[in-house]
Amino acid sequence: MRARSVRTGAVAALLAAAALTACGGGQDNADDTAAPGDGKTKSSPAPATSSPPAKPSPSFTAADGDDLDACKDADCEVTVSEPVTIRFKGPAGPTTLSVTEVARNKVEYTVKSDNGRSSGGATGPGQGCLTVLRSTGSGNTCGGVSPDTAPSPQPDAVVIQMTTGPTSTALLQIVSK
Repeated sequence: MRARSVRTGAVAALLAAAALTACGGGQDNADDTAAPGDGKTKSSPAPATSSPPAKPSPSFTAADGDDLDACKDADCEVTVSEPVTIRFKGPAGPTTLSVTEVARNKVEYTVKSDNGRSSGGATGPGQGCLTVLRSTGSGNTCGGVSPDTAPSPQPDAVVIQMTTGPTSTALLQIVSK
């Protein structure tokens, strides 16, 4: 009985050694943190590229492209792909529009003027917000919007429409009368 136990142990040890050799191929590839001079190979990371990240392609065509200076007269249509600040004269005086976040199908912004503050944000394909600024205050509405339809000018008001885009680019339309 003792001879049989020794043979079983020897066979188990041989099978274990064979399995390790077959799986590992004789090299220890699982340890990429090898110490210098220990005989193990260390994988090297892929070389880093030095080119800047590509600017997202707009998902729509804007009349003024991405020229934010076109908005200084409160009448423009531009694409926005990152947080920006735009200043223009609103119905209640100097106004600041701050686009605070632009992501895939997402946009958030804040408008500040002498008579208050308004903010809007939309998430999802084909979503956006419409903000109407008047000397007596402002109002927002958010939901489904069409980037193909510019907001209508209103008397004594500035109308701002922000529309989400699928490529981390939003469409900003500002109209005044």
